Amino acid sequence: MKKTLRQMVIAAVAASIGSMAAAADSVKVAFIDPLSGPFATTGSNGLLMFEFAADYLVNQKGGMLDGAQMEIVPFDNKISPKESLIQLKVAIDQGIRYIVQGNSSGVANALTDAIEKHNRRNPDRRVLFLNYAAVDPALTNDKCNFWHFRFDANADIKMDALTDVIQEKPEIKKVYVIGQDYSFGKAVASAAESNLAEKRPDIEIVGNELHPIGKVKDFTPYIAKIVSSGADAVITGNWGSDMLGLGKAIIEAGFKGPIYTYYAAADGITAAFGESGKDIVRLVSEGAVSPNPTPMAIEVADAFKLKNPDANMSQTRIFNTIQMLAAAIDRAGTADDVVKVAQALEGMEFDSIWGSKLMMRPQDHQLIQDVHIFVHTNDGIYQTDVPHAFEMDNSGYGLVVESTVKMASADSPTTCKMKRPE
Repeated sequence: MKKTLRQMVIAAVAASIGSMAAAADSVKVAFIDPLSGPFATTGSNGLLMFEFAADYLVNQKGGMLDGAQMEIVPFDNKISPKESLIQLKVAIDQGIRYIVQGNSSGVANALTDAIEKHNRRNPDRRVLFLNYAAVDPALTNDKCNFWHFRFDANADIKMDALTDVIQEKPEIKKVYVIGQDYSFGKAVASAAESNLAEKRPDIEIVGNELHPIGKVKDFTPYIAKIVSSGADAVITGNWGSDMLGLGKAIIEAGFKGPIYTYYAAADGITAAFGESGKDIVRLVSEGAVSPNPTPMAIEVADAFKLKNPDANMSQTRIFNTIQMLAAAIDRAGTADDVVKVAQALEGMEFDSIWGSKLMMRPQDHQLIQDVHIFVHTNDGIYQTDVPHAFEMDNSGYGLVVESTVKMASADSPTTCKMKRPE
């Protein structure tokens, strides 16, 4: 039956309305991280930052494509790889095509395997994994895949920057390495050994120990070994409650540092260290917020603190993740075709609001960026007369940049042999 002109017009209008509605639909991003259990504070604070970044930097700026809004959908994985896979399936069944996760490389390894398998079996329901904080080097080396993108500097990149600093400190002759007993903790220990052997072969590693993750209530036995070893410095990749417990026990035992860490900030950790951690605790990380490097960074930090007065803006990579995803969707011209979005992310160069150039290295999907060494202090931290060097945990203490490695490890090798979809 031939359509009348009126029917054709109605059909065209309906299609146009449908297209506009689809364009304005939200792009959902599944946040799979701990919202209960011993690491709930870390996960909950990360969720606040994702929600704020999506709203402030995407939705309030007009959204993506023709006005599509970004929506963060939280899923509690209880820091369990098994629970994470259950939540991944729930998210996919809800039609979500973008997954963000960062707490625990053990979880990230489980997710990247599951997503690669899912995408191979379900080409019409593919998803992307945006890893914002799980830094096991294997994820962008032997275990790399097209669907995984890492927005944090991996453990090797951070250790390279950290040992560049130690290399210039002749007073450090003995180092104790301690961490959590899983893939990330092992990666930190391995990187510390290899980097120190290359840069400071005179340094003696007087201890290299792993402890159960999230289960140690009393770190005293471990601290006794550190103190008796005569270590001049400690290196740890501990995070969450394990970082707090280990750090407090070391300082209370009279150790004067330096304690070089990956995650000794915010989530109650900064407040707990307070004066005792001043000029002792150091952190290797991306994204400088103290002092704030750009007017936009100041604007965002002020707005976040106004909306979330009890939270910490400690993971600047979350903002990079959201902005680069939105830019990739706009560049691809679609949010539904994740292959095109992934192709837009590959090789993307982006100016971070934190003053750093960002480049998503195409051969392994590892983001290359500036890496900083921070010191825990109250000097220059947020006061009424110094409004743009921010405290954490409403404690009067925070982190100030001591040194910076520009575009850290941009030429570092990778063993990634990525297979791309046809």
